[in-house]
Amino acid sequence: MAFIEVDEIDFSEIIAEEFNKKQIVILKFDSEYCDACIALDFELEEIDDKYENVSVLAIDCGQSNALAERYGVTQVPTMIIFENKDSILWQKEGIMLAQDIEKIINL
Repeated sequence: MAFIEVDEIDFSEIIAEEFNKKQIVILKFDSEYCDACIALDFELEEIDDKYENVSVLAIDCGQSNALAERYGVTQVPTMIIFENKDSILWQKEGIMLAQDIEKIINL
């Protein structure tokens, strides 16, 4: 698993770096004790391992509440997929299968 853990302090710098290196950036908002978040991790690991042009940034809502508020996250897990730094392609709460995520990002 190569998720990049980010918080409010380093978020802007890291997301900018990832957009320079990758085509698609996925934000995964979660919580340490969330079983559904762990289930989503397995699906996102599959995507992250399979595609070099995708980066997954993990954000713990308990430690980065301002980021969760900024993106309108009201429950975990929430996944936000960006196709570029200025455009959210898709946002969803809950668990998704890797094959469904692939359809959204057209890979």
